Amino acid sequence: MDLEINHVRDKYLRPLQDLRISIMDKCNFRCSYCMPQEVFGEDYVFMREEELLSFDEIERLVRQFTTLGVKKLRLTGGEPLLRKNVPELIKRLSVIKGIEDIALTTNGVHLVKQAKLLKEAGLMRVNVSLDALTTEIFQQMNGRKVTSAVVLKGIDAALEAGLEVKINMVVKKGVNEGEVVKLARYCKERDIQLRFIEFMDVGQTNGWDFSQVVTKKELLEQVSTIAPIEEVERDYLGEVATRYRYSGTNTEIGIISSVSDTFCGNCTRARISADGKLYTCLFAESGYDLRSLIRANTSDQEIVSKITEIWSARTDKYSEERTEETVKNRKKIEMSYIGG
Repeated sequence: MDLEINHVRDKYLRPLQDLRISIMDKCNFRCSYCMPQEVFGEDYVFMREEELLSFDEIERLVRQFTTLGVKKLRLTGGEPLLRKNVPELIKRLSVIKGIEDIALTTNGVHLVKQAKLLKEAGLMRVNVSLDALTTEIFQQMNGRKVTSAVVLKGIDAALEAGLEVKINMVVKKGVNEGEVVKLARYCKERDIQLRFIEFMDVGQTNGWDFSQVVTKKELLEQVSTIAPIEEVERDYLGEVATRYRYSGTNTEIGIISSVSDTFCGNCTRARISADGKLYTCLFAESGYDLRSLIRANTSDQEIVSKITEIWSARTDKYSEERTEETVKNRKKIEMSYIGG
C-alpha cells in the first residue's frame, strides 16, 4: 500500500522534505563555534534521560512527518553516537515507508566501533566534522585533546563499512584557514566529498564576528590552487551547499555560505531538538513542544495537524534578513541544542 502524502508548504511555498533530529544534547568535543568550553564547562547541566525523546517517540514523529512529505532524515546532536543503541534507532527509522535517505552527523570518534553496525542497520551516509588535519589546530578548534588521527580512523572505518562519507569543515579566520588546502588535498586524493562551512552566527555563545568569516570567494581561491574547479548543478530542492568539482573528475567540494550568500530561498528543513521541540529555522528564537503532545496521548492526526499548522505559518529567511542588529539582538537557539 502506497504512503498517502499530503504535501505541506510554508508562506513562501517551500515544501517540508527534510527532517533533522537531535538525539543527544551532550558532546565529547567543545568546539568554539558550537559548544565553547567557557560556557559548557564541567558543571554544565545537560538533559536527563527522561527529557530526551525516546526511540518510540522519535519513530512515531518520523512516521507523521513522512505523511507531510519528509523524505530525508539526518540524526544529529550534540554527538549522536554518545547515545546508547543508535543502530537500533537507525534500523527502526530506515524501514519507514517514504524515507529515501537517512544520514548521521558525527565528530567521528565512535565510528571505529560503530560504523559497521550503523551500516548494517540501514544508515546510508555520515557527515564527519573535521576542522583541521594538523593536530594542534584541530585541538584548538575542538576544545579537547582529541587528535585528528582519531577522526581519520573513524572516517576509514566508515568507508570500509560501505558508508558514504562527507567531511564538514567550519573555517574560522585566524584559526584554521591555513588547513583548507591540506584538507582539500586529503579529500581529493581519497575521493571524499568535502563541505566548507562559513563560520555562522548560530546561537548566542560562539562569539561570532564577521571579521572571523572566511568567505566562499576566499575558499574558492584557495581550493583552485590545487586544480581547476567548475560549478555543479544543484541536485535537489533545498540543497544548501554550492557544489563544485575538480575539472575532469567526479570529486566534489561544496561550500555552505550562509553569511556571504543566502540559502533560505529554497529551505525545506525542519529540526527537532533532543527534548522534542520543533524548529523551523537554524537561526530560530523559539520552538514548538511536540514532546508534550506525544506524552499527552494525542492522536496521530492531531500531531499531523499541529505540524501542518506550524509549517504552513513559516516565514523564516534569516540569512536574507541578517543585519548587524539581528546578529547582536536576536536570541537564537544554540547549535548544540538544535542540532546544526
